[in-house]
Amino acid sequence: MELILPFLIGILFAASLYLILHRHFFKLILGLIIFGLANNLFVFVIGRLTRGGSAIIPQEDSVATEPFADPVPQALLLTAIVIGFGIQAFAIVLIKRVYQAFGTNDLDDMNSTDQIEEQEK
Repeated sequence: MELILPFLIGILFAASLYLILHRHFFKLILGLIIFGLANNLFVFVIGRLTRGGSAIIPQEDSVATEPFADPVPQALLLTAIVIGFGIQAFAIVLIKRVYQAFGTNDLDDMNSTDQIEEQEK
């Protein structure tokens, strides 16, 4: 399992990069979602999570006893999930607005801003 996860994360990063570089906005959003998932899995794997107790130090000890779960990767994952949802929501709204303005989701068809100026008049 320890050998499979790095390859899975690499495949997810490669697939997300491939989708982000596409010309359609739907594939861009899908690439962003997969990129966020790959990033979360990466942080999860490098945190070396253990099946231990909490990282709370008892009163009679001066340091935490092994095994304990490291709370830093867990906090980073929660933060990354919230930021990922915010970026995805912003991208979806932005792409919806661009589609309303241009009538297409293909980046090759949007080579000038003249269409927006004509629609506003």
